Amino acid sequence: MPDDERARAPAVAGRFYPREPTELAGALAQLMAGVGSPAPRHAAKGIIAPHAGYVYSGPVAATAYASLAARAQLIEKVVLLGPAHRVYVRGLALPAASWFATPLGEVEIDPTLAARALELACVQRSAQAHALEHSLEVHIPFLQTLLPHFTLLPLVVGDASPQQVAAVLERCWGGPETAIVISSDLSHYHSYAEAARLDRATASWITSANTPGLDPQRACGARCIDGLIALGQQRRLDIELLDLRSSGDTAGSRDQVVGYGAFAIHESQPSS
Repeated sequence: MPDDERARAPAVAGRFYPREPTELAGALAQLMAGVGSPAPRHAAKGIIAPHAGYVYSGPVAATAYASLAARAQLIEKVVLLGPAHRVYVRGLALPAASWFATPLGEVEIDPTLAARALELACVQRSAQAHALEHSLEVHIPFLQTLLPHFTLLPLVVGDASPQQVAAVLERCWGGPETAIVISSDLSHYHSYAEAARLDRATASWITSANTPGLDPQRACGARCIDGLIALGQQRRLDIELLDLRSSGDTAGSRDQVVGYGAFAIHESQPSS
């Protein structure tokens, strides 16, 4: 067990998801059991999934994670990218800690992948960037539930170009042992009908775009997604829409909703 000072402590347990481990495990089991069809065409290399409180985005996130289930036994490393909500970040930031803690336990931050990422000038270590950030944290209990054993490369993406994000992804892409998780919600605080219209257009763009250019007003993880699209200019990637809903479908009022999408990332032709 790592020392507390070496682990990034949970910041949103008890708010975005249950704090008590048994309750959290039960909530995750219920979310994963509730995933229905359609299933992805085949096991995904990675996913794009939302990061709100589980009562709101959990069912959509679970749909994304189900697309990784077929190769869960093979996955040993997870590269997790999410947007900075709390502090300004230049480029991309790793935690200062060596472990990432949730109520379900600690996950080691992969030292080899971290060293590889830090060779790029756009990547830094920042405890502040991670201290209160929820966009990565809410995904880790899903990963702990789905994967038997894995290490993690958690990156907060701030003021970074698509090419910088793509360079990090390319460097850490790996093979079947590595999964990619991109964290993003979609539209924010529109009426239910307007959000549905906007999110359909955004989902269509994500699944068909050849060049970066996603409006950050359409997806808070736009810089992360743009980096994935930029990487698609080097690797043959296919992004498949699995689920598209909003908080008006899962919990809460339909007056002002937040949109959520689940996408599977497939590599059509692995790089030689």
